[in-house]
Amino acid sequence: MRKFIYFLILVIAGIGLFLFFTSNNNLVLSDLPKTASQEDIIKPEVKPEKPIDPNADIENQKPLENPPKIIKAIYSTAWSASSDKKIDYFINIIKNTEINAVVIDIKDYTGNLSYKSDLDLVKKYGAIEVKISKPNALIKKLHDQGIYVIARQAVFQDPALAKARPDLALQSISKGTTWKDYKGISWMDTSSKEVWDYNVAIAKEALNRGFDEVNFDYIRFASDGNMADIKYPFYDSKITTKRQVMNSFFKYLRENLPGAKISGDLFGYTTLLQDDLGIGQNLNDAFPYLDFIAPMVYPSHYNKGFNGHTNPADYPYDVVYTSMLEADKRLNQFNNSTTTIKMTETQFRPWLQDFDLGAEYDAAKVRAQIQAVYDAASTTGISLDKSGWMLWSPSNVYTKDALLPK
Repeated sequence: MRKFIYFLILVIAGIGLFLFFTSNNNLVLSDLPKTASQEDIIKPEVKPEKPIDPNADIENQKPLENPPKIIKAIYSTAWSASSDKKIDYFINIIKNTEINAVVIDIKDYTGNLSYKSDLDLVKKYGAIEVKISKPNALIKKLHDQGIYVIARQAVFQDPALAKARPDLALQSISKGTTWKDYKGISWMDTSSKEVWDYNVAIAKEALNRGFDEVNFDYIRFASDGNMADIKYPFYDSKITTKRQVMNSFFKYLRENLPGAKISGDLFGYTTLLQDDLGIGQNLNDAFPYLDFIAPMVYPSHYNKGFNGHTNPADYPYDVVYTSMLEADKRLNQFNNSTTTIKMTETQFRPWLQDFDLGAEYDAAKVRAQIQAVYDAASTTGISLDKSGWMLWSPSNVYTKDALLPK
């Protein structure tokens, strides 16, 4: 009996000890103080990395470190710039000839930007037609070859903006709709400050991407249409002249793009005439503000009878020499004047013809224009170190035999 009682006591004691240890040690991990080993157990949820977009552009580029002293450029549409084959063609020309720069459309006659813009207004207006998918990468590819890259931007000829903002565009008096020129293209009111700001913003974005310069085209009042049918929402000829408007615009570009290289395309006849050609352009008004002035001295665009020539396109040297000689004289007068205001040291860099219009433009005719630029500068005492030029070919095919080897 006594043995049985001892046995029962031992059993009860064993059960008690079992319950004690079980109840005190059955703790959840959250009750324990955190230790290094526990941190290894409770790891934060790791989200998978966002996959790299193969279509994404690279970072913005810096301007070319050592740009050429004299710019000799060829022109490229945005479609050509989107083609690796065409870009390689341009690079081959530049590697093997005196050409050292390329002008690329970023905003052409359609008003659409040729690449995806980050600007809110551009996106809001839907003014984008992506042709160049990776503009920054394109700039880098050209910069790696030492090529100076110019962004060409049409300004007041802008159907895309006219569609989105008809209140800023020229209106047709007879139709009550947006006015169009003979080519069916809409124009913006040249006096609209909103249009100025819109284009300055586009230029700033291009420069931030790494373009070395912005070349402004269609910086004038509209022409080539029924001018009597135009209603201007802002411009008032009773208050100001077209020339005064354009002069103010040139100044506005300089003030809002300080330190940037900017150029402007003017009609070839601005080199010879003292008025504003009815479109607001006067050569002298651009002198204080643009780094480079690009008169479009295409011989095919001069009137029959110019300098006694029935067909000026047959006389490329004479047309370009006569135009640039007068232009250089006017620039010298401006530079030597003690009363002029200069916000930059301007140079000429004319557009020359490398396309068949009025005559077949072979190597001799293309080269004759280049030589005329040099001869006009020499005659007026302008340094050849300031005598650049650009070749325009709508097809983007260039007469290589007209160019000197590198």
